[in-house]
Amino acid sequence: MGSEQDSPTLPTPVTPTGRDALDAILRHPGRAVIALDFDGTLAPIVPDPEQARAHPDAGAALAALAPKVASVAVITGRPADVAVRYGGFTGVPGLEHLTVLGHYGAERWDAATNTITAPPSHPGVAAARDELPSLLRGVEAWIEDKGRAVAVHTRRADDPQAMFEALRGPLGELATRHGLIVEPGRLVLELRPPGMDKGMALQEYVREVGAGSVLYAGDDLGDLPAFATVEKLRTEGTPGLLVCSGSTEVTELSERADLVVDGPQGVVALLASIAECLTDCG
Repeated sequence: MGSEQDSPTLPTPVTPTGRDALDAILRHPGRAVIALDFDGTLAPIVPDPEQARAHPDAGAALAALAPKVASVAVITGRPADVAVRYGGFTGVPGLEHLTVLGHYGAERWDAATNTITAPPSHPGVAAARDELPSLLRGVEAWIEDKGRAVAVHTRRADDPQAMFEALRGPLGELATRHGLIVEPGRLVLELRPPGMDKGMALQEYVREVGAGSVLYAGDDLGDLPAFATVEKLRTEGTPGLLVCSGSTEVTELSERADLVVDGPQGVVALLASIAECLTDCG
């Protein structure tokens, strides 16, 4: 298998580590794990999270790539069934072995069985959810019930960033009272149980699969733990490629990424290019 330079449509990572990782994926795809965030990475960010849907070309790109690699996993803070529904992942030829790790790995959906496995919910989430309407009365914020977590969005406010900052303190106090933590994101504050993050989910999944290389793509602060996991795997000898689904709202990921692409459209194009290279460059 040639390197990324064999295909003019395949972008080149800006770091030597990233170039080595992409080369490892292309040389030994049967040992590669492709892990992806959902919102902002496979699906464009929209004002109403319930209207989020995967990029129209995502399904085709994933279906072309998945049979050629060890595994494709979507790691998201959403409930697994919601990500599956919004992604249109059910019954897609080529995605028989897709895994969706919802709620930061607390829930798991496997395409092969079309089943979800999950532990009991943290009681603090329900308690916090019950208090939120009174806490947010008269505030330009929107509550998203994620089942095992609850999120407060400020994107619809007249001044979204100011509202986001104003709510950090009160929501932090609410979370602490109920044994939760607050995870900030792109104009969203999520209250969820501790010990759940995309880094832990990715680490466990990579070890389960026995991956020889890994690509992780994300766009938000919640993806930083997954970036850290890939960086740790690198020190242990597993090549890793960090991809940022570019956004002007979050710069922390782009500063650490080996490759920055133009949002979900760029992520989908990257996946399709890798699949094409694995077909044409063999």
